[in-house]
Amino acid sequence: MSDTIEKIKCLIIGSGPAGYTAAIYAARADMKPVMYTGMEPGGQLTTTTEVDNFPGYPEGIDGPTMMIQLQQQAERFGTEVRIGMVTAVEFSKEKGGWHKITVDGSKEVLAQTVIISTGATAKYLGLPSEQKLRGGGVSACAVCDGFFYRNQDVAIVGAGDTAAEEATYLANICKSVTMLVRKDVMRASKAMQHRVENTPNLKVLFNTEVEEVVGDQVVEGLKMINNATGEKSEIAITGLFIAIGHKPNTDIFKGQLDMDETGYLITSGKTTKTNLPGVFASGDVQDKEYRQAITAAGSGCMAALDAERYLATLH
Repeated sequence: MSDTIEKIKCLIIGSGPAGYTAAIYAARADMKPVMYTGMEPGGQLTTTTEVDNFPGYPEGIDGPTMMIQLQQQAERFGTEVRIGMVTAVEFSKEKGGWHKITVDGSKEVLAQTVIISTGATAKYLGLPSEQKLRGGGVSACAVCDGFFYRNQDVAIVGAGDTAAEEATYLANICKSVTMLVRKDVMRASKAMQHRVENTPNLKVLFNTEVEEVVGDQVVEGLKMINNATGEKSEIAITGLFIAIGHKPNTDIFKGQLDMDETGYLITSGKTTKTNLPGVFASGDVQDKEYRQAITAAGSGCMAALDAERYLATLH
């Protein structure tokens, strides 16, 4: 190994609540963490306006502000935050081995421990009208944003268990929920389908797709098309929830780290350990169950502690 290549004790990939919390703990443990932010500094939270469910903010806080504060807290203890995208990894399989990380396609660094907090990206429909109104009534998280639509009419797109769960969650808060299912059946488990059917203010439209989200600054309605009959219709709503799944940001780790069929990293038991020594995963990249800022932060703390304990075994 050449002497010129930079060696890092603890490298954190990704800058959401998991990455920053890992950085705070790692920095306070004198692990001198270096973080590469990725393409979306601050992660998914930067696309949300109000965060009302994170403990310690009685008045709520907007997502981007919270991420700036987390960054400042991490930097206060000595984390070095670098704008950059990790584009390739070559993990060592040996305990105590150095992991080779490539940033922005060219710069190479070596890391003794790596904490992966690359998150997951919510899938959207991809309509221009939908993208325009993200944060203005279009949301990919009913649990995060449902509260803002109390006693209002909303719609949700999706057909799986998550969509069914979010639809029934919204039905408890909102006046009415219209659920758009693209096919003639739901993918959700029978138990979830029964829950949907037994919710009086929840209406399911099968063979239905969004043609356009109506509204200038905020969502005002939905133009829909029945893909079986070609019939078009429109409803008035104030919120549209997209629940068609998430894609974990794990492509660069394929072939090296164990993943489930969807690409979520698999960690051992209640730890953040991956199948390779010195490589840890925290946040939504390894969590398809809860996907909350607070659970991501908690697992970031765990990853830093796991990394610190791993380093201690090397001496």
